[in-house]
Amino acid sequence: MPPAAPAPAAPAAYGRTRDGLRDERRSGRPDRWESTRDGAPGRLRAAAAHWPVLPVLATVALVCVPAGTEPAPGAAGTGATAADAASGILVLCCALLVLRARDRPLDRTAVAVLAVPAAAFALSAVAAHDPAAALPGLVRLLQVFVLVPAALVLVLRSHRCARLVLAALVAVALVQGAVGVHQYLTGTGASYQGENVRAVGTFGPLDVMGMSSAVSCGVVAALALGLAPPPGTSRRLRTAALASAAVLLVPLALSFSRGAWLSTAVAGTAVLFLAGARTALRTLAVLLAVLLVVSPAAGAVLAGGAGTGGEQLARRAGSITEVADAPDSSVTDRYALWAASVAMWRADPVTGVGPRGFAGHRDTHASLALSSASDTAGAGRDFHRQPLLSPHNMYLLVLAEQGLAGATAVLGGWAALLVLGVRRLRRIRTADPAPGPDAGPYGDRGTDCGLAAVGLLVLHLTDFLYADIGGPSTVLTAVAFGLAAWWALAPGAAVRAARGGGEPAGKGTDAR
Repeated sequence: MPPAAPAPAAPAAYGRTRDGLRDERRSGRPDRWESTRDGAPGRLRAAAAHWPVLPVLATVALVCVPAGTEPAPGAAGTGATAADAASGILVLCCALLVLRARDRPLDRTAVAVLAVPAAAFALSAVAAHDPAAALPGLVRLLQVFVLVPAALVLVLRSHRCARLVLAALVAVALVQGAVGVHQYLTGTGASYQGENVRAVGTFGPLDVMGMSSAVSCGVVAALALGLAPPPGTSRRLRTAALASAAVLLVPLALSFSRGAWLSTAVAGTAVLFLAGARTALRTLAVLLAVLLVVSPAAGAVLAGGAGTGGEQLARRAGSITEVADAPDSSVTDRYALWAASVAMWRADPVTGVGPRGFAGHRDTHASLALSSASDTAGAGRDFHRQPLLSPHNMYLLVLAEQGLAGATAVLGGWAALLVLGVRRLRRIRTADPAPGPDAGPYGDRGTDCGLAAVGLLVLHLTDFLYADIGGPSTVLTAVAFGLAAWWALAPGAAVRAARGGGEPAGKGTDAR
């Protein structure tokens, strides 16, 4: 007697998964993220599902738009840009989505991490000596550390959406790096010790840190994408990602930014460490091979620079070890600004001097060793004296302007993002061995997204030792913190997905 035919498998649950996506895996029905035989329906479904991430991509891409007008004498040059407008549209779209869903979009942990710093910012603005003057600074702080990160937590519905944002960061870095290398070769960059050799990209001499910030983000994102690509990724894409990370080191060097060099090195080391020893060794071998290929071209770039750019770059690199014994004028000014920040905090220890209050209280607390402004020129701009309106240290800026209450809330939120992000990354890496190349959409654990999110957070937390927010590139900081918040505060279903090959369906808009 022949054995009875097996009973047909029950269809998978149909509803919202914990990432906010519909599970349409019914028998004989293609997944919404998979293309059918002709490919068209899958692409249409993917495009429809990815539309909320379009404002994020526009925000990142518009960073490349040059600043419009020359700042007035004594201005800080921190006016709104096209990228800031795009980030506002992103927040507005996210608010409309939340209102339409009529559901609680964030859990208690996410609300605590994002809302407590917002309350601290508002408290310092209300307690400031001039609350009206502190209002623009309050809006900027909310944009960078609360609103845009919260928007990314809500609109990034899958690992693919996050990879689109990471790819946009790499693309912007490549564009800015290409412009920077051209500036170095043709002598059209920003002025550095009398030579127009400093690569600044499209940001101009008023934001000399802009290009280095964009390129640093691109290096970390490309490295993470190359270290742990999703199942089924071709070897060519992985090699292209690692090659992009290696090539971007050239414009990063030509930015003459010592802080960007150090923060990128720290973030890259953290990404390699979190990826695992075996993966790190393989990646280092690939990067060394790429560097051997591009090193002749890099040497030609350095040798072909206008004037004595190569010698100045070597002296700049050697000055990293001389910041204590024989500091240059920029380091001396930075020490004076740091001392002024501490003096402001001692004068107003609880709530600080208020957002953007550093500039108004600087001369009261600064020593005579501080220069009033720095000289900027080149890259299509005339000579301009740029006022030193911040301490070039985000931690001291928060302490001076937000006081001890604000510093505790803000730094505590950043520490929570780092701890939660690393913990989630370690959990998905230790759950089960990585699935094979034929794994389905739920075999993707998003390790590359986690590496990039944690790496970008480490990048900025390290860079904040030498810099702070300000200028057109600040939007990239907001996006980086948004990616870190999305990874750290997203539901912990990635571990169950890695163990069982799928995520259980939930109810509502977001089963967080």
